[in-house]
Amino acid sequence: SILAIYGLVVAALIAQGLNPAPKYDIFMGFCDFAAGLSVGICGLASGFAIGIVGDAGVRSTAQQPKLFVGMILILIFAEVLGLYGLIVAIILHVKVTNKQ
Repeated sequence: SILAIYGLVVAALIAQGLNPAPKYDIFMGFCDFAAGLSVGICGLASGFAIGIVGDAGVRSTAQQPKLFVGMILILIFAEVLGLYGLIVAIILHVKVTNKQ
């Protein structure tokens, strides 16, 4: 799933910006921590929403095939939650890289 790739991208960004203790202060640590939390929690919420919508969508499409397009649109909206977490994580990481 693309949600896992979002987490991998943020982990690579954070790992690239790590420095020894004098250069890496507590502000940078908390910004990186918040970036990881934002992408992780948004990915968890997005996966949960995709599971619920997918289950209900498959059941409703089996009864009424015209609902397929609506189900796909709602799945896209549920996927965007994870993208929002990635955007917030990138913004937080940019704060850290600008401080260095």
